[in-house]
Amino acid sequence: MTIFIQSLDYQLWNIITNGPEIPTKIVDGQRVLKIKSEYNDHDYKLIQLNAKVQHVIFCALSPGEFNRVLSFDSAKEMWDRLMVTYEGINQVKDTKINSLVHDYELFTMLENENISSMYARFNDIINALKVLGKSILIMSL
Repeated sequence: MTIFIQSLDYQLWNIITNGPEIPTKIVDGQRVLKIKSEYNDHDYKLIQLNAKVQHVIFCALSPGEFNRVLSFDSAKEMWDRLMVTYEGINQVKDTKINSLVHDYELFTMLENENISSMYARFNDIINALKVLGKSILIMSL
């Protein structure tokens, strides 16, 4: 999903990682929120980008996942919730990585398993590690 969002518009990915830019102005040396009647074209573009990335996320979710993030105001909040839900907090993530590395290190072909099934099982381990941010360096002999 990361690459899909980045391919649509890299600014969308920035909104997910950094949060939306809220239209503000300087009053007496302090930054304050603008009211809608003060918005200019640039301000509307900022708000539209957050709505656009929320829409992209909504369209990618099942009804149950949609309900889980519907109450959030920003795409960043939605993304953060999905990350915790599917990757877990760092401790859970590290445990998953350790388990997958263990599976990788002990990987062997099962009895009565064909090559394509073995390859699919191996790819599942490698891809799961990649999603969690761990890459396996395969050295040639």
